Amino acid sequence: MWNKLPLYRFLEEQSVYSPLTEDPETYEKIVKANEAYLNTQVMGENEGAVEKEEEEKTEAEEETETASAGNNLLAPVAETPCPVLDLSPEKLADYDYLLNQFFIVDTNTSADSQNLNAAAFMEKDLTLEKDASQPQILIYHSHSQEFFADSDTSNPEDGVVGMGNYLTQLLTEQYGYQVLHVTEQFDVVDGQIDRNRAYDYAREYVEPLLEENPSIEVVLDLHRDGVPEDRRLVTEINGKPTAQIMFYNGLSYTVNNGPVDYLPNPYIQDNLAFSFQLEMQAAQYYPDFYRGIYLSGLRYNLHLRPRALLLEVGAQTNTVEEVRNAMEPFADILNKVLSGE
Repeated sequence: MWNKLPLYRFLEEQSVYSPLTEDPETYEKIVKANEAYLNTQVMGENEGAVEKEEEEKTEAEEETETASAGNNLLAPVAETPCPVLDLSPEKLADYDYLLNQFFIVDTNTSADSQNLNAAAFMEKDLTLEKDASQPQILIYHSHSQEFFADSDTSNPEDGVVGMGNYLTQLLTEQYGYQVLHVTEQFDVVDGQIDRNRAYDYAREYVEPLLEENPSIEVVLDLHRDGVPEDRRLVTEINGKPTAQIMFYNGLSYTVNNGPVDYLPNPYIQDNLAFSFQLEMQAAQYYPDFYRGIYLSGLRYNLHLRPRALLLEVGAQTNTVEEVRNAMEPFADILNKVLSGE
């Protein structure tokens, strides 16, 4: 896919692959003011973030998303790229531009030109040879109890689990993938919402599942974000009100403690490349859809596969309809990356 683009050819010789070997822990919730980015489109994305990154070897974060069931599958078709950012080779080779336009770096971690390198990200072949006879994509929810502004919280279809159902339907019926959707509740303990060990519980469940299904190469942890109540993460795509998305990556490194050796992730650069290639597709076809790639200090179970992704769709202030609509362009850009379009 990428080796057909002028950008790839321009940056190919500049590619520097320098995976991180560090690894921090987790905190419960990102509610944090993001820096100016994406052409000042989004100014201050998540606010707040109470980190739980002390001595607990757990991983927790909070963002969810939901989608109702529906019979009409209509994956958005965006045949003509319409980027609003400058995606020229010169610009993407400029580290400061790359950082400011595509990434949001949490204050608990740090990044540099060695681990954020457009050429390195784009030279990675993340395509997937489609085989509908066996599962290739896994969708799960570390925080299954995340709902939206108008959700019926007694109905899982009104939360992130329902969004996972709709995304599964799109990827299966519209694009021909076989998808395994896990709906287990990893953030409920003794009948109460408790996210302190949600990532640990999710990992303990998902790891054996991946061992049983080695054909699975894509792992998506679907969340919903948490933002101030007066913030709406919504745009319009194909005439529909659509929640905006954000990719969330852990660098396994904190500024206070450095590498977290007990949470190793050999796939940090692969994870970042996966997020970046998805964001590049969104930048070309749905430029108002994506909010950026949020970089934090922990791992978030992204070590499970090279093509592992933590996806934040909308926030608690979005409606179920807006988040459900977001599944369509996301399924489209995911297919573009996996098919090499």
